[in-house]
Amino acid sequence: MCSVVHFEMPYKDRERAARFYAAAFGWNHQFLGPEMGDYMLVSTAPAGARPPVPPEAALGSINGGLFPFQADGPIHHPSVVIAVEDIHAAIQRVTQAGGKVLGEPMAIPGVGNYVAFCDTEGNHNSMLQPDMAAPDCPA
Repeated sequence: MCSVVHFEMPYKDRERAARFYAAAFGWNHQFLGPEMGDYMLVSTAPAGARPPVPPEAALGSINGGLFPFQADGPIHHPSVVIAVEDIHAAIQRVTQAGGKVLGEPMAIPGVGNYVAFCDTEGNHNSMLQPDMAAPDCPA
């Protein structure tokens, strides 16, 4: 089985995107120059840290899922799900950082509270306050 080990999202304004993810989720960034396509690396956890995973999952892997397309649904693009400790505090951070929350948090039985958002670059992602212990992130 091949694990997901990286994610990518487009940006329209690199500095604005870096500010958004730093303010909303505490992510660090590193700007690469034109010789590297003006890529921006992001770190979502301290070096060596791993997100909480069920014992049967491979350490360091990222799980995912597919959902039925709905023309009137909130998400029509690939999405990254970001674990947060408190979904209401995270909603406030996303909004204050210039993002837009898409709807209200939804309880997913046995998983946690979930809500989609749009970042400052137009990317649609989501947040999950897991029912299990969440990783360290801004309170």
